[in-house]
Amino acid sequence: MLKYYIFLSLLPIAFPLYFHIGETERKCFIEEIPDETMVTGNYKVQLYDPRTNGFAPSSPEIGMHVEIRDPDDKIILSKVYSSEGKFTFTSHNPGEHVICLYSNSTKWFSGTQLRVHLDIQVGEHAIDYANVAQKEKLTELQLRVRQLLDQVEQITKEQNYQRYREERFRQTSESTNQRVLWWALAQTVILLVMGAWQMRHLKSFFEAKKLV
Repeated sequence: MLKYYIFLSLLPIAFPLYFHIGETERKCFIEEIPDETMVTGNYKVQLYDPRTNGFAPSSPEIGMHVEIRDPDDKIILSKVYSSEGKFTFTSHNPGEHVICLYSNSTKWFSGTQLRVHLDIQVGEHAIDYANVAQKEKLTELQLRVRQLLDQVEQITKEQNYQRYREERFRQTSESTNQRVLWWALAQTVILLVMGAWQMRHLKSFFEAKKLV
């Protein structure tokens, strides 16, 4: 069972994707990330070639600008990379992080369509364990134990983040309920005041007509 669990734990959970954008178009993704969690993104940009009606295998003349904002809308990473590379950052606040990519604009291929391959990995999946094993000279068993410990730590962070979201949702619900209650009371008071004013106005009207 332990071997089976280790095998499942080593399976990647990231889902690489690609998308098409214009040369000056901006594409953003939202990732919900716990605090103190490392995130890596691998990307590759391909330039559309009208001569072959396809995308070039490599486009070294294109640069990719990566901008990342935290839940407080503060920029935690803003850097121009090459057409193919990797960016890494660590979250300091739990919540939605916005990851935006757009190419550097040049007059040579402005308006051309680009294909961007992107693979975002969060938590222990962002760690290069082959490099860790080589640097720290870990045996295979030690490396597996290290991976399991990192996974347990990441699960704890995810649970803390879910509790944080639950607390935020509870606060929002209580605030909304309180506002609805005060609004209902205000409507009731307004209706009572309007009713009393109308009754007084009608009484004054009938007294003026000598009907009362």
